Amino acid sequence: MNTNTVEMIAKQSSLAARQLVSTSESARNLALLKMADSLESVKQQVLEVNALEVLNAQKQGQSAAMVKRLTIDEKVFQYMLSRLRKVAQQADPLNRILEGHTNPVGLQVCKKSVPLGVIGIIYESRPNVTTDAAAVCLKSGNSIILRGGSEALKTNTLLADAMIKGVVEAGLPEHAIQIIRATGHEAVGELLKMDEYVDVLIPRGGKGLIKRIAEGTRIPVIKHYDGICHLYIADDADLVQAVELAVNSKCQSVQVCNAMETLLVDKHCAKQILPMLQQAFDSNNIELRGCEQTQKVLQNISAATQQDWEAEYLAPVLSIKVVNGIEQAIEHINHYGSGHTDGIVTQGLKKAQQFEQQVDSASVLINASTRLSGGGDYGLGSVIGISTDKIHARGPVGPAELTTYKWVVYGDGHLRE
Repeated sequence: MNTNTVEMIAKQSSLAARQLVSTSESARNLALLKMADSLESVKQQVLEVNALEVLNAQKQGQSAAMVKRLTIDEKVFQYMLSRLRKVAQQADPLNRILEGHTNPVGLQVCKKSVPLGVIGIIYESRPNVTTDAAAVCLKSGNSIILRGGSEALKTNTLLADAMIKGVVEAGLPEHAIQIIRATGHEAVGELLKMDEYVDVLIPRGGKGLIKRIAEGTRIPVIKHYDGICHLYIADDADLVQAVELAVNSKCQSVQVCNAMETLLVDKHCAKQILPMLQQAFDSNNIELRGCEQTQKVLQNISAATQQDWEAEYLAPVLSIKVVNGIEQAIEHINHYGSGHTDGIVTQGLKKAQQFEQQVDSASVLINASTRLSGGGDYGLGSVIGISTDKIHARGPVGPAELTTYKWVVYGDGHLRE
């Protein structure tokens, strides 16, 4: 690939970002709706092109989980459209006065939300990231450079071109959305060098990809490594509710980052609830691996090893550990967890508050499925990912998380004395 092409894209995105700063909320919302309409007009083409790429991935022996992430069917397509339209209905994250005051001599000081600028998205297999990322970036006044995986290049390009058409129809700069159309690692390497033009990178994919991006650039990176998510069933939990929450946390979609990977069960309810859990997980074809205490209660399950506590399976496998109280549960989560999503099932307010305060995770859920940690269920509309970082953005990264702020001061000839 001509390395000048990536530099040209970065320059064009930087110029578009400067233009987007001055756009009105109504103009950006109109663009989002036009993007959805434009996508709807090419639906059949998208489904056909995607089906061919899915078939090719299957022929190449890609995993079932990867193929599922790659697939766009009617339901997924409608979801993608709904996210664009939903984001258009969200409150404007820009030009909010975050704080302000007038000092004793009449100087008006305020802190105002503004876009980050140019956002580069590097991702694998999920074509819905193409639309989600574009929606979140445009809503927050940022320009976006998309670089998806080669396995979905034709699908992603078709989606991007349709959205660009919608942006232009709404009167916004055409380079507000751009996609790198080349395959191979060279284009990514060039993008990582564009710190003069690109303000933030967001990698979406496996830990290896994220690590390579974070270590290979001077551009700030919003990242999410593992999703090693836990659910702790406390000794006072409603056992029927606990089983339902555990099953939903694991089984609703096993290949996603907020699916439960380790279940912690308090020793005081273990003998009663573990057989209930085994029956429920067996009916969902989940392989169970347990600690020594778990194996004493449940027959014919594998022993969990040190590697299991550290594993993000993204598969129908679940490790179970019996713990001696909430303190041991919190200790286990903070040691082995990835800071993504962790939950507790309890009827006690004190336990819920202790868990919420002491578990060091981006999302902590009380009596709710871990699968609920995300933009849609948090009322954010579409999100660009879930960050396990602590600085700038943490948890679901929606439009507000892709803003920063500037200080704006109004005076009347004020001088420093």
